[in-house]
Amino acid sequence: MELIPKETILSWDRFYRGNFINSLSGYKSVSLIATVDKKGNPNLAIFSNLVHLGADPALIAFVNRPREAAPHTLQNIEATGLYTINHIHPDMVLRAHQTSAKYSTDVNEFEAAALKPEYVEGFSVPFVKESRCSYAMKLIEVIPIKHNNTFLVIGELQQVRLDTTIIRSDGFLQLDKIETVASLGIDAYYKPQPLARYSYAKPGTIATNLDEFTV
Repeated sequence: MELIPKETILSWDRFYRGNFINSLSGYKSVSLIATVDKKGNPNLAIFSNLVHLGADPALIAFVNRPREAAPHTLQNIEATGLYTINHIHPDMVLRAHQTSAKYSTDVNEFEAAALKPEYVEGFSVPFVKESRCSYAMKLIEVIPIKHNNTFLVIGELQQVRLDTTIIRSDGFLQLDKIETVASLGIDAYYKPQPLARYSYAKPGTIATNLDEFTV
C-alpha cells in the first residue's frame, strides 16, 4: 500500500486527477433523470450521485453540477417542480451514456439517445420506457453548495413504476434480478452481483446471513 499526499494529487494532470478522484468514492447508483420545461419539452440526463436521505418522508437527493456546466435538468425542475428517476440496465447503457453529451436546449435527449418516453396519467414528466424501475419525484429543496458551486437537489417520492417480482416479502428490492447497473467514475458501468444479506445488527450479537440470494 502507498500513501499519496494531497500535494502529489494536485500536481497530476487534471484529467488524470479527475478520473482518480471520481473513482475514489467507489461504485455508485446511476440513473437517468427526466424533466420537462415549461412548454412540456422533455429533457433526459444521466446522474451518478444520487443519495437516499430518509424513508419517512421518502426523500432522495442528487447533486447537480454548476449551472454553466449542466443547466437544463435543474432549470426544468425549478420551473415545474417535477421529475422522474429511472434505473439503467445493460441493454441501454450506451444509450444512457449518450445523454451525458452537452446538447442544446432545443434537443430532445430521448430522441438523441434512442430512448422512449412513457407518460402516465396525472404526472406531466415521462418515465424512460426501457427502465424496469423508475420513480416520480416532487421538488422539496435546492441547496447551493458554495464551496464548488454545485447544488443538492432534494425531492420527495410521489409514485413508483417497477417490475413487482423483485419485491421481497419484507419490502426489500432485489435489484440484481432486473440487472440494475452501477457506475464507477464518470464513464464506466458495472453489473452488481449479490454477496449476502444480513439480519439487523445488535450489540453483543453476530448478525446472521438471511440466505435469500440466489447467485
